[in-house]
Amino acid sequence: MRRNQRLKTVGPQTAHLIAALYDRAQTTFTNSDVTAITGLEANSARSLVRKAAARGLVTRLKPGLFVLVPPELGSATEFSGNPYLTARAMVGGAEYYISHSSAMELHRMVTEPQFTVFTSTPKRLRSRTIHGTQFRFVFVQAERLFGVGTHWITRQDSVRISDLERTLIDGLRQPEYCGGISEVAKGLWMRREDLKTSRAIEYALRLRVGSVMRRLGYLLELYHLAPESKLHRLRSALTVTYSLLDPVMPKEGPHMVRWRLRLNVAPEELEAIRST
Repeated sequence: MRRNQRLKTVGPQTAHLIAALYDRAQTTFTNSDVTAITGLEANSARSLVRKAAARGLVTRLKPGLFVLVPPELGSATEFSGNPYLTARAMVGGAEYYISHSSAMELHRMVTEPQFTVFTSTPKRLRSRTIHGTQFRFVFVQAERLFGVGTHWITRQDSVRISDLERTLIDGLRQPEYCGGISEVAKGLWMRREDLKTSRAIEYALRLRVGSVMRRLGYLLELYHLAPESKLHRLRSALTVTYSLLDPVMPKEGPHMVRWRLRLNVAPEELEAIRST
């Protein structure tokens, strides 16, 4: 216990840095922030942060990016911060939005906790795992950054997140990042009262990805969530090629001509979602 107390001791410069960051309501910070707050030269600022990390006062998230370890954690020295705020910090000022299963969690479209944070961004970043939480970055072209809003994590901090309809569309495009098409369908059914089907259809047409239009049309029709006039807009945009209903599952099952889909997930399985 005495050893941990020694590790957590705070010198005057470190105390000033930590107090200033809390005054800013800023729990993640960079070496540049340290220089600006303390007035130290770059090398001295980096040395100060290294010593703070060694004492368990801050945690290094990636080179040049750190997070404060809350005092209430006591002797704990490993802390990655709020995962969504950490993901925001890790993109380093680039355009981004919380997406896929992480957005589904924030939109209350899942029933199980998620342990991977998905962030879509036009900046190419490698995935990394920090203290048990995996941060996965999905590349998205800049012109496809639409359907994005703000979600408040705390009173002071917010993140960019796909709206309900864009979350559905991203899940239909890459079901593997959401646990498969059955999980996407479950999320759709859970939030069916709030989903704007016209907006989801507009997003699918704007994205111009055939598999998305096929899967969206199929699920909206299966769950009777859109009239034929809206479904016709999707069908009229389809080509003659077929897509798998779920790219995660084996390539087997009957072909559905109406939506140009190979039904490798049984309709009965998706129908059963409505009774859960």
